[in-house]
Amino acid sequence: MDIDVRYTATATARGGREGHVRSSDGVLEADLRVPRELGGPGGAGSNPEQLFAAGYAACFEGAVRFVARQRKIDLRETSVTAHVGIGPRRPTGFGITVRLEVSLPGLDRAVAQSLVDTAHSDICPYSHATRGNVEVTVVLP
Repeated sequence: MDIDVRYTATATARGGREGHVRSSDGVLEADLRVPRELGGPGGAGSNPEQLFAAGYAACFEGAVRFVARQRKIDLRETSVTAHVGIGPRRPTGFGITVRLEVSLPGLDRAVAQSLVDTAHSDICPYSHATRGNVEVTVVLP
C-alpha cells in the first residue's frame, strides 16, 4: 500500500474510557465516560464508539459526495448515520460492528446503490481500514 500522506490528525487520550481526549489543535476536546450498557456510569461525556461513529459517518458521506461529483450527479440532502456497536468477541477481547445508513433522497435507487457501493469499495479510507476486521453493513433505508 502506497499512501502519500497529506494530513495527519493527532489526538491524546488520558484516563482511558473514563478520561479525556483532546486533538493537538484543541478543536476536539471531550470528556469520556463508559456507557451504562457497558457497566459504566454513563452521563455527560463521549466514548470511543461515538467518536468512531462520527468520524466514519462524515468520511463516508464525503466519499459518496466524491463519487457523485466524479459522475456529475448533483446531491442535495445527503446524510450518513453510523451505528457502532461494541461487545465481547470470541475467543477473547472486544469487537465492534458498524451499520451505515445512507440517505440519498430523490435519487434513483440503482444510482444511489452504485454511488454507495463505489464509495465503500474504492474511496472511503474508513471502509478500507475496517475491511476484513470489522463487520460493516451499508444500507439505503
